[in-house]
Amino acid sequence: MIAELIAVGTELLLGNIANTDAQMISEKLSALGITVHRHTVVGDNPERLADALETARRRADIIITTGGLGPTYDDLTKQTICRTFGRELELHEDILEEIRGWFAAQMGKAMPENNVQQAMLPVNCVVFDNPVGTAPGCAFEEGGVHVLMLPGPPFECRYMFEHRAAQYLEKLTDGVIVSHEIKIFGMGESSVEEALREPMTQMTNPTLAPYAKLNECMVRATAKAETREAAEAMLKPVVAQVCETLGDVVYGVDVDSLEAVVSQLMRERGLTLAAAESCTGGLIAKRMTDLPGASGVFRGGVVSYTNGVKAGALGVPEALLEEYGAVSEPVARAMAEGCRKVCGSDLAVSVTGVAGPDTDDRGNEIGTVFIALASGKGTICKRLSCGKGRGRDRVRSAAAQQAFDLLRRWMLGLQM
Repeated sequence: MIAELIAVGTELLLGNIANTDAQMISEKLSALGITVHRHTVVGDNPERLADALETARRRADIIITTGGLGPTYDDLTKQTICRTFGRELELHEDILEEIRGWFAAQMGKAMPENNVQQAMLPVNCVVFDNPVGTAPGCAFEEGGVHVLMLPGPPFECRYMFEHRAAQYLEKLTDGVIVSHEIKIFGMGESSVEEALREPMTQMTNPTLAPYAKLNECMVRATAKAETREAAEAMLKPVVAQVCETLGDVVYGVDVDSLEAVVSQLMRERGLTLAAAESCTGGLIAKRMTDLPGASGVFRGGVVSYTNGVKAGALGVPEALLEEYGAVSEPVARAMAEGCRKVCGSDLAVSVTGVAGPDTDDRGNEIGTVFIALASGKGTICKRLSCGKGRGRDRVRSAAAQQAFDLLRRWMLGLQM
């Protein structure tokens, strides 16, 4: 089955919001064994939407639209689809009562009359009710093409796909597609591709595909089979081969992030962490505390952006700051050791560097970063180049990622 997605909304074309619905739907269609060939975005214009629908119906088995199901004058998705596919709209009284009930329960007021149009749906369609909003969706088949309409707000769209549309689509498929994501830090996309080129070029099912991401990369292994169990059996040796080939730059399979791996390793070992940050400005602490249950492993942090705070809060000797400067190995070591003492943690990581846009007063180039890790076994420190000319945000993000990888390697006993 071949699917096309059509997102409706001028705000998408203007860049006011990102089209996250398309990403979510594509991922879930892949899991159902449905191949997505194209994404289209059109504004709130019935003529352009009709043109997109006419084009899509000639080459797709499934058309899924998002957006344009609201109560305002420019919400014309249903009307345009029905006109294109020769369907009439009819009032669904049960859906209208659900919308009235939603307004009474959620808003504490009567439903505005213009919301009546949301209860107008194609004749003989499968209705997707919407308990988390006011816009119902629907599906119908016409001329061998299945058309599904989903609301645009991401929370409503996700709920409706997972709880309504997926069940409709499952009946149309004859297989499943399963993917595993192999996460990598410390090797670029081109190097990963070179290392895996031979098996990649020989594969048809499963397949391997490398992707560059911010400060890391990923290899997606994908297989299609009649059942999930069969696809998993096909993928198991492929994933193992990739991990063996790439070695310890692989930090996890199907994991959310490097910090999530670090947090889990610390939890398994009963360790706690603190962070002393200068150029990263609290990014390490933010990424740790974004994780659920972070309080079990993360004690706290100090953003010691100035020398005065480095000396006053972390106890970095002023003599070190004067002799070596803030961006130096001795200061990074002292920051980590002071943070570990102040926060009472098992481990403490520190970062000090030059994020730009200029070199520092000691002549350190933009992207020069020192990262230290203090533990009960001593302190280690690395000097890194996190990218001249990459911009402040990229340098800071790369430095934080390097700090998490240093923690991972230390806990696993890997080369640092």
